[in-house]
Amino acid sequence: QVQLVESGGGLVQAGGSLRLSCAASTNIISTNAMGWYRQAPGNQRELVAVVGTGGVTNYADSVKGRFTISRDYAKNTMYLQMNSLRPEDTSVYYCTAKWGVRAYWGQGTQVTVSS
Repeated sequence: QVQLVESGGGLVQAGGSLRLSCAASTNIISTNAMGWYRQAPGNQRELVAVVGTGGVTNYADSVKGRFTISRDYAKNTMYLQMNSLRPEDTSVYYCTAKWGVRAYWGQGTQVTVSS
């Protein structure tokens, strides 16, 4: 059973930065895609950023230019560097990874941005 474990969330002031990590229990080089989603209370889960085959990335319009998704294959870890954080970025952030037709999710990490 694949496990994904997020870390790096916390409380930060508006304009600050955080880096989220998603450590996988297995080799990530064979994934079809990996990504970050977020869900605020009362809202649906939304895509934040995704990286697919060949390193092609896609970002939600609301985070373009501020967030960067990356992977370290040696560490089997995906990252989300979040800069210029805004109060509206406050959410639980989830990482996901897909091997073949099966997708796995982490447990989520809380990010709170104070104004």
